[in-house]
Amino acid sequence: MGELRSRRSVLAVPGSNPRFVDKARGLGTDAFFLDLEDAVAPSEKEAARGTVVRALTEGGWDGRVRSVRVNDTTTEWAYRDVIAVVEGAGADLDSIVLPKVTAARDVEWLDTLLTQIERAVGLPVGRIGIEAQIEDARGLVNVDSIAASSPRLESLVYGPADFMASITMKSLVVGEQPPGYDTGDAYHYVLMRILTAARANGVQAIDGPCLQIRDVDALRRSAGRTAALGYDGKWVLHPLQVEAANEAFSPSQEDYDHAELVLDAYAHATTVDRRGAVMLGGEMLDEASRKMALVVAGKGRAAGLERTRAFVPGS
Repeated sequence: MGELRSRRSVLAVPGSNPRFVDKARGLGTDAFFLDLEDAVAPSEKEAARGTVVRALTEGGWDGRVRSVRVNDTTTEWAYRDVIAVVEGAGADLDSIVLPKVTAARDVEWLDTLLTQIERAVGLPVGRIGIEAQIEDARGLVNVDSIAASSPRLESLVYGPADFMASITMKSLVVGEQPPGYDTGDAYHYVLMRILTAARANGVQAIDGPCLQIRDVDALRRSAGRTAALGYDGKWVLHPLQVEAANEAFSPSQEDYDHAELVLDAYAHATTVDRRGAVMLGGEMLDEASRKMALVVAGKGRAAGLERTRAFVPGS
């Protein structure tokens, strides 16, 4: 799989609502998914497949990552969701979001089905990616094997509400610290566990949504926490949340410029001057510095930032 694209903000769009689909086209998110799962009532799921196919094939998404969330593998809808969407709009689809993944076999099932459909309809085999939602204790326990389960896998997505319910957390407010827990961050282990599995397998880690859709400060707190850890982006549910998510998962202009300067200084010292010791102003740089700078520079480029400072050897 090639370089993964920016997913700072991933907009959830009900697949059964054409009005919401049309509105989503005008929002400045990096990615979106048309939802066939939680946002669609059981009686509407079959009809929603057609709405989703039309939304994808009609276009107007301006280069954003185009995804569909199907129903989970324990339901009667999952296989038909995949077949209908990929046969109808596979050329206009970048990934399938698979919810409630509990083991590698869930992703392997989807990988196999996608390959069969791609071959049947003449699509390039392997182009459509998979995003796996980790939403319960079983999924977290098996997250390493899930993250390594398929070359199609592009991201692990944390599902906070279902996860909180699965471990019987004493809280009704998704993402906020549970009452009585005053010794740190109750979600730190879960978030780091998912992030570590993702990074060990070269895939992205995406934070789940903040359900207080009009409380932008709550979104900023949540996104700021996971962005600080190293997450790549966050699901958003409302237009008010988009800008805050994009900002949280983008480096500042100062940090981006500095990262590019570190890369230039390191390359110049090791290839032109042929020195192992690298200085940038008063800062000593090494290979670890270069790796850290690659991360920040990569996120800045994906966010569309442009340099405002040029490297001058000897400065």
